[in-house]
Amino acid sequence: MEGLPDAADFATKLKNTLIQYHSIEDDMWRVAKKTRDVTIWRKPSEEFNGYLFKAQGVIDDVVSSVMDHIRPGPCRLDWDRLMTSLDILEHFEENCCVMRYTTAGQLWNIISPREFVDFSYTVDYKGGLLSCGVSLDWSEKRAEFVRGYNHPCGWFCVPLKDNANQSLLTGYIQTDLHGMIPQSAVDTAMASTLINFYGDLRKALQKA
Repeated sequence: MEGLPDAADFATKLKNTLIQYHSIEDDMWRVAKKTRDVTIWRKPSEEFNGYLFKAQGVIDDVVSSVMDHIRPGPCRLDWDRLMTSLDILEHFEENCCVMRYTTAGQLWNIISPREFVDFSYTVDYKGGLLSCGVSLDWSEKRAEFVRGYNHPCGWFCVPLKDNANQSLLTGYIQTDLHGMIPQSAVDTAMASTLINFYGDLRKALQKA
């Protein structure tokens, strides 16, 4: 497979990187944006000259339903306003694939549409699920899109201890959008995008 020598080894390293992010001490994070039911933090990324964002909020649904809406698949396109297309390029096992997706323009199209090719892996984690991904150096490119790059990112979803019908959803995102964009614009867009992500996800789950 192009750019990916060993899917199982790659998946394990990716999972361990996300677990490492999940164990970063609270005092290492700085609040970037906060609403009544979602908090976004950030810290300098160790992967690129940008930020690693952390998002967290409680979702009123069970883990399996939440993750079915987040992981790669047709369900994601139905509700994620930022995503405009999603194709599975290669499938390994039920929980492991390479996907290509495109995103809409942001900030009044200061940030133009982007294309990403990501390795995605979903695995059990502490009674819940972890869905994680990272971009690949995929040679096939489409001229109408700027190719963005996701450094290791993912979503942890676990049931609340006192209510299994609610889930704590925690995400880690560090995206290099490439192109001629001021980093400050990217940071502003990312915090707002993550807040919207939770709102849109909640609405989609209520309809399901």
